[in-house]
Amino acid sequence: MLRENFDFKTHVIMRYVKRHGIIMNRTELQKIVTDLTQDIELIADEKNRPILKILLNLIEHLVSENDKLQEENQKLLDENNRLKGEQGKPNIRKQSATNHSSEKDRNPKFQRGKTKKSKKKKHKIKVNQTQICDIDKNQLPPDARFKCYQSVIVQDILIQTNNTEFKKKVYYSSSLKKTFIAKLPSGYRGEFGPKLKALMLDLHQSHKMTESAIHAFLTNHEIVISEATIARMLVDDNIFHSEKAAILEAGLSSSIHQQMDDTGARVKGKNYYTHILCNAFYTAYFTRHHKDRLTIIDILASGKMTFEFNESSYRLMEQMNLPEKQLIRLRSCAHHAVMNRAEVDELLAELFSNPRKHSTNRQVILEASAIVAYQQLPNAISILLTDNAPQFRQITDLLALCWVHDGRHYKKLNPVIYRHKIILENFITRYWEYYHKLLDYKAKPTNGLAQTLEQAFDTLFANQTDYNQLNERIQKTKLKKDSLLLVLDYPTIPLHNNTSELGARTQARYRDISFHTMSKKGTEAKDTFMTIVETAKKLAVNTYHYFYDRISNKYEMPSLASLIVQKSKMLHGNTS
Repeated sequence: MLRENFDFKTHVIMRYVKRHGIIMNRTELQKIVTDLTQDIELIADEKNRPILKILLNLIEHLVSENDKLQEENQKLLDENNRLKGEQGKPNIRKQSATNHSSEKDRNPKFQRGKTKKSKKKKHKIKVNQTQICDIDKNQLPPDARFKCYQSVIVQDILIQTNNTEFKKKVYYSSSLKKTFIAKLPSGYRGEFGPKLKALMLDLHQSHKMTESAIHAFLTNHEIVISEATIARMLVDDNIFHSEKAAILEAGLSSSIHQQMDDTGARVKGKNYYTHILCNAFYTAYFTRHHKDRLTIIDILASGKMTFEFNESSYRLMEQMNLPEKQLIRLRSCAHHAVMNRAEVDELLAELFSNPRKHSTNRQVILEASAIVAYQQLPNAISILLTDNAPQFRQITDLLALCWVHDGRHYKKLNPVIYRHKIILENFITRYWEYYHKLLDYKAKPTNGLAQTLEQAFDTLFANQTDYNQLNERIQKTKLKKDSLLLVLDYPTIPLHNNTSELGARTQARYRDISFHTMSKKGTEAKDTFMTIVETAKKLAVNTYHYFYDRISNKYEMPSLASLIVQKSKMLHGNTS
């Protein structure tokens, strides 16, 4: 009976295909195949059941390949239209198709269904003045007596100019033929005071106001200033570059792990990359032309990358498949030296007369020697937490990988077979249940629990399902076991790379107000101020007050670098 029912469904689908042709969309195909396969486990013939499962996986593969081809074909059509002076297909995002977030799966507060409680804000409000509100005694009955005050706090703000005319005394010495002019008070330079400069920096860097919006706001409140002056102040007031360097030094020493990510940036119309280096105490930004391994090393080395040639670097070059012939030649020329970039480029020019022909060998030599030199620095980090991008590998002793990035690959699977959807949903549920167990371990780590979780990992990722694409994804996760389970040995490291992704979002929001920077100075200023603003947020420091404190030369507030050191000691004790 089941076989007859199966044959009938096959006949139905063949009639549909014959009537409508072989072209159908994903929804139509999914409906037909679901009707056909809903009773697959009830098929009595054990020979036909595995054949049908193979055919279903073949359908998944063909549909997936077809989706890729359609996307590539659309890109080619759009490019062809642009070359002809026309427009391509508009990029209208479908939220349901592109949302690969795992927030509801991995965040316990979504699963518990708890609503956010309103917080009382009265105790947070600073009271600047108190005013008594009285009642006309004529309106009160004769027996009315004062009982108490009923307090009502009303928030307001005062925006007005505070212009000062400084009359600088001038003296002239006829004997010296020299004029002496009094100086402005400390913190005053040019035509605009430190509070105004701090406000402009805070509006632009912290609150992402465009230069034209800042100009409109200030002129509306009777500040006479040009947009060019605003632009210059946002770039030229760079007493803060040394602050960024101090933040980086303190941040690198604050923890055994660091996180890294990158996102797109534009400099004078060209594509660059903004790299984000961070942990719980700070976030630092570096805009560079490339995102290769050498760029990462240079950032971690605070811009002081060197290249060391010794037995360790030669072994690493062998592991990175440098030909033995080139390695022998390199040994004869390098002589166990430490070089800067200019010196190593000169060495490579002697070894390879044709740079293009030997570009891969040159890159291996540069990367291996730079990695060995970096790992011998006193402040070299031990653990780097990233996504699985290749440029981050081999730089540090240990590489931790992000569970959220790995889980995102499962969310991207889009099966058309209903049975495969159920299999995928069940596995994703088990995946995030295991993730929650790791979170519990981080809160109370024990050796016994670590062994249990390692065994549970092996069990979970030994699964073999009827959905081949899921099996391939599971195998890829299994190969990353050491990096994903590094938390069992180092419970303080996060399970995800969200901190650096949030840092990357800041750069993305900056692109909304400034499509690109126009100079090296402007790019460095952007990186410096974003570093200060994002670090100040993590340390609960008011950015406007901090900008004003530094611009006015008061230096009454502790530096962000000192706060990083203080907070890291509080969290980790006297060890970093």
